[in-house]
Amino acid sequence: MKQSLRALTSLVLTGFIIAGSGGTAPAAPRETRSLEALGASGMFLAGIVANAQRDTGAAAEYFREALKADPRNPGLLDQAFLAELVDGNLDEAFRLAERSIQRDRSNALAHVALGVRALRAKNFERARWSFDRAGGKVRNADLTIGMLRAWAIVGAGDVGAALKAADSFTDKELVGYRDFVSGLMADVGKRTGEAEARLAKAHAAEPGVLRVADAYARVLSRRGKFDEALKITRGWRERNPSQPFLLPDIALYEKGQTQPSLVDNVSEGAAEVFYSLGAMGSAAREPMTAVIYLQLAHCLAPADALISMTLAEYFEQLGQHQRASQLYEAVSPDSVLSHRAAIGRAVALERLGKTDEAISVLRSLLVREPGDLEASDTLGAILRTKKRWDESAEAYDAAIKSVGVFQARHWSLFYGRAIAYERSKQWAKAEPDFLAALDLLPTKPRNAREGAERAQVLNYLAYSWADMHKNVDKAFDMLREAVALSPGDGAIVDSLGWAYYRLGRYDEAVKELERAVLLKSGDPTINDHLGDTYWKVGRKREAYYKWGQALELNPEPDDEKKIRQKLESGLEDGPAANAGAPKPNGG
Repeated sequence: MKQSLRALTSLVLTGFIIAGSGGTAPAAPRETRSLEALGASGMFLAGIVANAQRDTGAAAEYFREALKADPRNPGLLDQAFLAELVDGNLDEAFRLAERSIQRDRSNALAHVALGVRALRAKNFERARWSFDRAGGKVRNADLTIGMLRAWAIVGAGDVGAALKAADSFTDKELVGYRDFVSGLMADVGKRTGEAEARLAKAHAAEPGVLRVADAYARVLSRRGKFDEALKITRGWRERNPSQPFLLPDIALYEKGQTQPSLVDNVSEGAAEVFYSLGAMGSAAREPMTAVIYLQLAHCLAPADALISMTLAEYFEQLGQHQRASQLYEAVSPDSVLSHRAAIGRAVALERLGKTDEAISVLRSLLVREPGDLEASDTLGAILRTKKRWDESAEAYDAAIKSVGVFQARHWSLFYGRAIAYERSKQWAKAEPDFLAALDLLPTKPRNAREGAERAQVLNYLAYSWADMHKNVDKAFDMLREAVALSPGDGAIVDSLGWAYYRLGRYDEAVKELERAVLLKSGDPTINDHLGDTYWKVGRKREAYYKWGQALELNPEPDDEKKIRQKLESGLEDGPAANAGAPKPNGG
């Protein structure tokens, strides 16, 4: 379905640009100036800045107030409408959509929004009217608008006409998506035989898409074809073994029990159209656009946990951690996604600085599901970032003890516990865990992710050995392997360079640390290391320059003190960058 949806690039948002959504700018001045003092133009500019910061709530507030001050400004009206839509203030967005089409009847997104409002109110004729007008003005959006229009026809009671309208779309790249959505229409219209046939075609075209497999298996179960339903669901699980989906369904099908339709009504069916766009289409590359689709989906299917979770993840991308936390918290405890939601909420709370609350959420989850390794890993990592080494080690220890047979995916548990032990000066316990993590990872990574994971462990263990002058030759071989696996990771290249420095091989250290700075120029530790190394090879003017750069990059307080001493007296009369070893990437 992803391939199909790539053809829908310019769907609902053709001609619309969310001002400033891709750039960076100073924080919006909401805290320092009253809205009245800003004036209409000032509030408009503040809204642009808020959009650049991806602060959806502030943007909506500024554009709303600017529009009050200048209600006839068409540009402000469009921006206010978009901002309310992104922020999820849909009743206000619908009101602005009405004003927008009074001014400009070609505003496709406004027509789509009003069509969504009509669907939610079960005013299907009005919804069809809105989608007709949206479809007439949007290039390359025929299938999406057509499917929304067809759902309105289903709501009006003419399922046959809706399916006929869907079948008019014959683009080979889109037929899988068409068959999926029209299969849901047939299922809602109680035409289960036709739903099965259409969803079978969709599954043949897109066997790896969760919603397609789920919808098809559900129809099969209600037609008594449990063996086929099991084949579909187990096949999807084999492709996605780490995902939580479909396990409850498989248990029901094994008992000969049925599952209801994936969508129960027209609103949920239309939500599926928007969800597909937001979660898997080209919009996914631009979070602000994806959020618009997902807000419309959420409006139509507010109880759908997957839509809520996906919307929360996009708010995380936008740095809106409070909004993400609220969406995660709203996921029902009965949902198969409840543990993922709890973990997502904990991460969002941690990013908000609410560490104790995040830890409490994870500990509560582990009481309910003591074998949840993702929760244990997240808990251990949060405790580690707060330098609560003993508690971190305990969290990982409990997780490791709960595992029966270790697999590659368990490497992070040993790695996390190893770091906690190493940082709490228990090397005798840390070293075996680093080695265990390395043994679980493939020696020949199959993809970039596996390569990056192996590089992390190699980096930490090898650097520690080199710093202790232990297994030196092997350590450097491992560091070189880590750099080869992650050549673009400045922190890992820094580890190799700093290991050369610690062993007095300064010329080699300069070479690697200069490369590390090019890769990660904004890292204070790498600049500090390069300054020390320049000093050792007699390039003292450059050393002072690099220490000055490191100081401007907000180093840790302890490192800042040492850097200032070096700027005053040089390296010979002051401490090295980090007395003892700097901690490698991942510590």
